[in-house]
Formats: sequence, C-alpha cells, structure tokens
Amino acid sequence: MKGSGDGYDILVVGGGHAGCEAALAAARMGASTLLITQNIFTLAQMSCNPAIGGLAKGHLVKEIDALGGAMGVVADETALQFRMLNRSKGPAVWSPRTQNDRYHYPLRMRRLLEEQENLSLRQQSVTALLIEKDEIRGVMTEAGHSVRAGAVILCAGTFLNGLIHIGLNHFPGGRSGEPAAGGIAEQLAHYGLHSGRLKTGTPPRLDGRSVDLQRMEEQPGDAEIIPFSFRHQNLKMDQLSCYLTRTGASTHDILRSGLDRSPLYQGVIKSIGPRYCPSIEDKIHRFADKESHQLFLEPEGRESHEYYLNGFATSLPEDIQIAAVRSVPGLERAHLTRLGYAIEYDYFHPTQLKANLETKSVQGLFFAGQINGTSGYEEAAAQGLMAGINAVLARRGQEPFILPRQESYIGVLIDDLTTKELSEPYRMFTSLAENRLHLRQDNADLRLMEYGRRLGLIDDAAFTALERLREAVQAARVRLEKVNPDPERINPLLIRAGKAPLLHRESAARLLKRPELRLADLAGCGEDPLLVEELDPFWRRVGEQVEIEIKYAGFLQRQQEHIRRMAGLEETLIPEEIDYEAVPSLSRESREKLARIRPRTLGQASRILGVGPEDVAVIMIHLARLRRSRSVPRGTHLRQEENGPGE
Repeated sequence: MKGSGDGYDILVVGGGHAGCEAALAAARMGASTLLITQNIFTLAQMSCNPAIGGLAKGHLVKEIDALGGAMGVVADETALQFRMLNRSKGPAVWSPRTQNDRYHYPLRMRRLLEEQENLSLRQQSVTALLIEKDEIRGVMTEAGHSVRAGAVILCAGTFLNGLIHIGLNHFPGGRSGEPAAGGIAEQLAHYGLHSGRLKTGTPPRLDGRSVDLQRMEEQPGDAEIIPFSFRHQNLKMDQLSCYLTRTGASTHDILRSGLDRSPLYQGVIKSIGPRYCPSIEDKIHRFADKESHQLFLEPEGRESHEYYLNGFATSLPEDIQIAAVRSVPGLERAHLTRLGYAIEYDYFHPTQLKANLETKSVQGLFFAGQINGTSGYEEAAAQGLMAGINAVLARRGQEPFILPRQESYIGVLIDDLTTKELSEPYRMFTSLAENRLHLRQDNADLRLMEYGRRLGLIDDAAFTALERLREAVQAARVRLEKVNPDPERINPLLIRAGKAPLLHRESAARLLKRPELRLADLAGCGEDPLLVEELDPFWRRVGEQVEIEIKYAGFLQRQQEHIRRMAGLEETLIPEEIDYEAVPSLSRESREKLARIRPRTLGQASRILGVGPEDVAVIMIHLARLRRSRSVPRGTHLRQEENGPGE
C-alpha cells in the first residue's frame, strides 16, 4: 500500500456498493486508486435486504454490468434464488432479481477489490477533506495523517451524522454496530453545499429454526435461471425458497398499541423516509382499510438459519416488535436475532452536482450513493460506477462520460438527481423512463457495452461475444422473413386463441407480430436454430431479442422517433457561465431555479420543475443571439461517437 505522502490519482471514501464500483472502475481504467473505509470487513455490506435487483433496479444492474461494473457478476455468483419479476406484463417492465447470500456477497466483492491492479484498500475513518482554493487535495484520517489525491469520491451512505432509532431511544450510528461519521457535512457547508436529512429503516431478522415454514406459502425461484451478468451464459444451482405470510388484525392492534412510543409518530424522527417502502406502523396508518399486509421471509445465506422479514421495517420498541412478529401466522414462536430500526442521516441536494457527479462548488470532489439522496444498492452502485469513470476522465483532462436518459436507466437516474429537487429518498421505477420499451433489461449490453469497451472496462472476450450476438440477431430477422410455416401447424393455435385460421402461408416474422403467437410455437417449422425444440443459452437470447423486436416494432419505432425529436434539445449545450439575469422574459421562479441548478443542456432545463416550454424557447433564442455576437459554438452530442471516452 502506498504511504500517506505518496498520493493517489483517485481516493474513494466509503466501501459500500457505490464505493466498490467507483474504486474498481477507476483502477481498471489505469488510475492509482485508494479505497478507504471504516471497516474493511463490511465492504459491499448488504445493510438492508439480502437481494439485488427488482422492479427497475434490475435494469440498473444489467446496465452496470454492460458498462463493465461488478454488481451483476457478484450477484450471480452469490445468488440463492433467481426470479424475473413482471413476466405476465410486457418486456419493458420485466425485472430480474436475486436473493443473495449476505455473507458471501461482500466476501466475493472484497476478493475482486483485493485482486484488482492499481487498487489499494485501507481501514481508517476520514475526519476531514483537504480543500485548497475550492479544489480537492485529499483527506485527513482519524490518525492525523493526510492522504493526497487528485480526485475524491465521497460515498458515505447513511454514515454522515447517522442517528439510529429504536422506540424512543436513539444513538449515533452509520448502521447497526458501526459508528457514524461526523464533521464532513459541517465542513462542506462552508463551501456552499447545502445538506438535508433523510430517513430509512430495516426490519427485524428471525432465527429460521424458530419459525413454522409449513404455515406459509412457498415462493420458489424460476426454473430457468436468467443471470444478471452477460458474461454468464448458463448458471445452474440449487435455489432456496422464500416464504409468504401476512399480518392480521391482531398484528395491527399490537402495532397501534406501541405508537405512543414510536419515534415516527411522536415527532422524534423529523426527516422524510422513502414513500414506496414505508414502515409497518406507517402502512397500518396510511392503509387503514387493509386487513392484512404481505410479509416475505427471505433467507440470509446457505450457511445461516437467519431470515430477513421483508415488509416489516419498523422503529417501534423491542417489546412491540417481538409481540407483533409473533402474532403473524408461522411466526408464533419466532426468535428475533436482530431488531428493526430507523436511521436518519445527512445527504446533499444532488442539484449541486454536475452531470458527471462532480460537485459544482469543489473541483475534483464527486458524490455517489445515498449521500445524493437515493435509496437502494443498485442506484448507489450505478452512481459509483459513473463517478469512478468521470473522476478518471477529469484527471486526464478529457470530456465527461454522460449517458443521456434516452439511452439508459443510469441516464434517467443521474438526470433526475441533478435536475429535479428531491423531497424524499429517490427510488428508480420503470415509469420514470419515457423510453422504457427501448431501455429493456435484456438489451442493456446491446445498448451500452460499446461504451464500456471504449472506457477500457470491457475485455476482448465479452466484446467479441456481443458482436456475435448482434450479428446473429440481425441475420435471424432476415431468415425468419423467408420461413413460411404450414398453416395446418399454426391454425390450431389460432383457433384456441379465438382467432381466424390462416388461409395461406405467412412468414414466421409476420406471424410473430400476432400477440397470440410466440417464437416457441414455431419450433419445428424449419432448420433455423431459432426454430428447434431445444435452444442453447445463446440461441435463446437471440430468439428473445428477435421476437421482441418483431412483435413490438411499431412501438419501438415511435420511441425512436421521440428520441430523435428530443435530440436537438439534449445536444444543445448551455454555457456554464450564462447569466440568467440577462435572459429577458424568464419568470422569476424559472430564473432562480436555472441559476441554482445550472442545467447542462436545453433538454435538462426543460425537465426542471417550474421551467416551462416558453422558458426553454426564450433560452434557445438567447443562445442563438450569443452565438451570433460571441461566436459561441453550438453544442455537440454529449457522447463521443468517433473517439469514445478514454481513447
């Protein structure tokens, strides 16, 4: 490990999911990198539920993997169960999720970190940032030593002035059993960075030997495993089941009896929690008409009896937690190995960040993860990856790598954070992506892996496999236009679906446009690899892409047209030094918000709450005048098409 006087290109503070991705990305791009964390044994700790992915979050993990990140690989290798959520709906919202081994996930991630060239680990607490003339220079540790760095990525999670609540008792902590971090938030306030307070929570854990799983509904994994990582073709493993049970009237009565000692309802907790992940006491209040709420017992690991009680996040006192849990069917004798708790922590308003996640106030200082007001491992990891990439590019003096929201969920995430002012913890949803049919989880590599390759994060083998896939998909679409199945084979399927039978042959491609027919229905209609009974993983993947492209061609075309229409706004850069006071006809609200957020493009400006279409038109006219009077160049595309980032 380098000495404290040697210095590093990139210094990452915090070893959670954001910090791990940031450090790996920076080191893989060739930068000398130090990851410094309070406890080296809790790297990539799964502080809340032992799972990766889920609705929309699974899309983020797929994109992280396509760009060369680690989360998808580690999730696959430590999975206890695989499920593809929303299969009954359209492919735009299919979302992969894994149940993971809480012990082995961080162990596997730590091995990746330790084996990574250019990357060093250090267990220490950071007490201050070293800032000179509004530029980052490094950090100061609890040992009184300075560590110099060209760029610092702060991934503090819930540790900044963290305060844990159980009943009316509260005590400092970054998470259960670990100390909070103080001083940094106060220091940054002197540099004009405004912070706020948010809240999150976690449920109790149970000893599996004390619960009756026979009284619950088993939730097995999918028979066909679909991995997160595009590097994994055919995973096989014994999957563990989750179990479903429900609260009842007696549970709700017990919970209500403890509200007089609830920090949430007694005003002890003053910050805002995630709206879509409420505590159990909040659920019974907000949804008082519901007779029960679902609870899921999720296994913590293959070598542990512990279960995570998903759906029962709480900060109620210990006696109420125990009594309420034991009122649930199957949990009458449950032993709580860990209590649920709520935690309040400092975050910084992410509109104070540039689109590359660098702070506007301090050059070279980047934020990633919950410090930006987000919730979830996946959102944190995505930000960490992008911060790591952009910190290296900034050190090289190269243009930042910014993914437009039209191209990725990561782009949606960062654009929302840096444009829209948060009032609660941010959580990714498919509904936030306007072009979600284009931004599916299954095509993340086809959309993004080329960027990862240009950045030096994707190896030859992965990129060669991508090119083979792309060529196979294109060729398969052409071949399916030439296959004309016998109507006698297709008509029984159409008749069962209540549709008129075919009177003459149609191509397989034309037949696939019918919602009642699937590619599997055409198996045996030809010698094409897509039309055989048993497909290997590669041809299953090709078939999935071809079927979606054919079946949803009209919708995809309309989304592409929308993307093209928006391209002008997204590619028109706004000079950083623009004086909005000098722009005539802007409303006072829009003028104030534009000056505070300082959007990078007209497209970003159009998404600021309070900035209307007429304001965007005024700015567009003003920019045209500036170009004529000062020869300000028109904005170019945010991505480098010919020479990608890092080249």
